[in-house]
Amino acid sequence: MDNLTSKKRSELMSRVRGRDTKPEMIVRKLLHSRGWRYRLHVKGLPGTPDIVFGRRKSAIFVNGCFWHGHPCKLGTRPKTRETFWAEKIRANRSRDIRKSDELTSKGWRVMTVWQCELADPDAAVSKIEAFLKAFEH
Repeated sequence: MDNLTSKKRSELMSRVRGRDTKPEMIVRKLLHSRGWRYRLHVKGLPGTPDIVFGRRKSAIFVNGCFWHGHPCKLGTRPKTRETFWAEKIRANRSRDIRKSDELTSKGWRVMTVWQCELADPDAAVSKIEAFLKAFEH
């Protein structure tokens, strides 16, 4: 059962950000500390990727497990309004796949970093660097 009124819940949810999230900031700091330089939220690309490496034609999406339906403990759905949340997360996942496919069809390489992967920052940054180094000029 939700302990908040509908108005309070709405107010709380309206503060959820789509960019500069905590997981995204972790990834950005890890990459920057390793010497990687990138652009943020390039609007001209499908899905407005969180982190973009233009010369490498590589885009990274940093996804929150809850909002994007990752099958981990952080991706657990609420017990209230189950139909609403199931549809919301299904739509998010569908959009993620569609935007990733659009980027791929334009010749971009796409990687998704999940919030739960950041529990081990060294492993996460190693995985990202392997992805980036797979395309060297």
